[in-house]
Amino acid sequence: MGERLDGKSALITGGTGALGRHVVKRFLEAGGRIHVPVLDPDEADELVAFLGDGAEAVDFHHDADLTEPRVVDSVMAAVGGPEADGPDILLNLAGGFAMAPIDETSPELWHRMIAMNATTAFMASRAAFPTMSRRGWGRIINVSALPALEGGAAELTAYAAAKSAVLNLTRSLAQEAAETGITVNAILPSIIDTPANREAMPRADTAGWIPPAEIADVCLFLASPRARVVNGAMLTLNLG
Repeated sequence: MGERLDGKSALITGGTGALGRHVVKRFLEAGGRIHVPVLDPDEADELVAFLGDGAEAVDFHHDADLTEPRVVDSVMAAVGGPEADGPDILLNLAGGFAMAPIDETSPELWHRMIAMNATTAFMASRAAFPTMSRRGWGRIINVSALPALEGGAAELTAYAAAKSAVLNLTRSLAQEAAETGITVNAILPSIIDTPANREAMPRADTAGWIPPAEIADVCLFLASPRARVVNGAMLTLNLG
């Protein structure tokens, strides 16, 4: 029997992205009530086209800059029902990637990588955690990356630093979540098989790249009631 999320609300940041759209689809199939914050209306349109009729069950929260505390608090309040604000499940999929040698890594690029990957995860977790704690149940799932676990990588200074921050945010919050009914875990995928990655690396061997739908299955398990004993895990996802 597949995992079910009936009656659970899930806030999926980055839900319009190449990975996020598959997670949204899988969570909808599992019976979850799905909320997706968006900044670019065109991205919302792309998700609607991907989901087809299923898009009617998604609540979009527009103009959602997740680095702004006021905006994050507003989204959390909109997700909640009459008895509690905020989601049962938070997936921090929002992020970005950039590759450059250190002398070509501008301060603007550094700050952008930190904001897109780490700040968004921190702000959403900070807003969702108190209500989850009062409720006595919650799931927070973050997306880090293998370079963060491996101690960095050449020409990935800003990206690896940002994903390392996500990794340690996960570890710290998992300890804080102990005995609250909340679990906090991170997934660390290798290269995801997305159109953007195929375009960026046209001559690469894609045999070991991970289909985003399979990552969505892992996220669904971590979000489910059955994963209550999994807390503070750093799950590396690869086919190599």
